Amino acid sequence: MNSLWQRAAMLMAGLVLAACGKQEPPAPAPAPATEASAPAPAPAPAKVYVVGTDAAYAPFESQNEKGEIVGFDIDVVSAIAKKAGFEVKFVNTPWEGIFNSLQQGDRDFLVSAITITDERKQTMDFSNPYFDAHQLIAVRENSKVTKFEDLKKLKVGVQTGTTGDEVVTKLQGKNSTTIKRFESTPLALKELEAGGVDAVVADNGVIENYVANNPQSKFKTVNDASFTPEQYGIAVRKGNTELLEKINQGLAAIKADGTYEQIYGKYFGAKKADAAAAAASGASK
Repeated sequence: MNSLWQRAAMLMAGLVLAACGKQEPPAPAPAPATEASAPAPAPAPAKVYVVGTDAAYAPFESQNEKGEIVGFDIDVVSAIAKKAGFEVKFVNTPWEGIFNSLQQGDRDFLVSAITITDERKQTMDFSNPYFDAHQLIAVRENSKVTKFEDLKKLKVGVQTGTTGDEVVTKLQGKNSTTIKRFESTPLALKELEAGGVDAVVADNGVIENYVANNPQSKFKTVNDASFTPEQYGIAVRKGNTELLEKINQGLAAIKADGTYEQIYGKYFGAKKADAAAAAASGASK
């Protein structure tokens, strides 16, 4: 009997020891993170360029009732930026200091119906042309002016430092006292309406826009074959080839996909947009 109990006790002890010595299998190690499960790096923010523009030159650039800068140039540059992969911030910059703001680095580039000239090319670089222009004369409806030469001894209003200022100065002489210079073309046109000057000479797009939207002024326009064709360009600091390439790339893209033509038609009409597209096509050959 004692032997039986001894064997039973030993069996129970063995079971207890076996249970106490049992180890749970180790938990599987977590799988290493894969590229698919790793968070994607945040995209680099787009470069923001500060753009100077004299917002007193409708329809190219002006301020609406909310104070926002709007116009043809603004839409064109915004479309260029979208295509080229950068962002823009437009800053109203008076014409008198606009080129200095570029040279001093306060602006990254300029768009403000800026005519490409050899003189300006000495101190800044220009994009490919984006708009064809020429000078135009505005006079009152009862004026007898029929050509540019008729302005030689008259009081003529111009915007300071523009190509209109240059051509009138050549006509009347640099010491002329009958050239009246203003901070903006609209101010010169207001002076014409008030009778303070006999004519205003400025870019055709601005003159035509003002005459069309201010019928009460009773102006008419006079064109002259002697006016040299002009082209507008986007200005960057001399030697900034990286930015210039981006702008030209975006400009070519919006001309190729029809965006430029749509913007042109918005401000100048479908017929002129068709003509501009045809001219651009011919110029590219």
